[in-house]
Amino acid sequence: MMLSLVLAVLATWRVTHLLTSEDGPGDIIFRVRQALGQSLTGKLIDCFNCLSFWIAAPMALFVTQQPLGWFMTWLAVSGGACLLERIMREPVIVQSLPHSSPGDLDHGLWAETRTTNNPCMADAESTSEFQEKRSR
Repeated sequence: MMLSLVLAVLATWRVTHLLTSEDGPGDIIFRVRQALGQSLTGKLIDCFNCLSFWIAAPMALFVTQQPLGWFMTWLAVSGGACLLERIMREPVIVQSLPHSSPGDLDHGLWAETRTTNNPCMADAESTSEFQEKRSR
């Protein structure tokens, strides 16, 4: 039974990965995903976790045919495939940004300057719109 469970998890991962992340032979899977677009099925095929849930259902029959055992195996096979997908993903490499000097962009944002003669940068309390809202 343990070998059947491992095979069901691996088969679920393989089929789900093929449908969600690969183009397939002759780009057939890519064309199917493109044709499905933003339909319910198209959205399902874009989500590994969602699709593995449905792919695992028939795979669980390979392990057991008892109703309660099948249901638990279905969840376990899908969960195992999801864990494999997380393990097999390429790692995300985070690199620090170079330090900025005064006057440079600070992490993509400009430093804020407040002046009274620039209405875009004035304090919110001094604008007429804010004053109207406070008086209501």
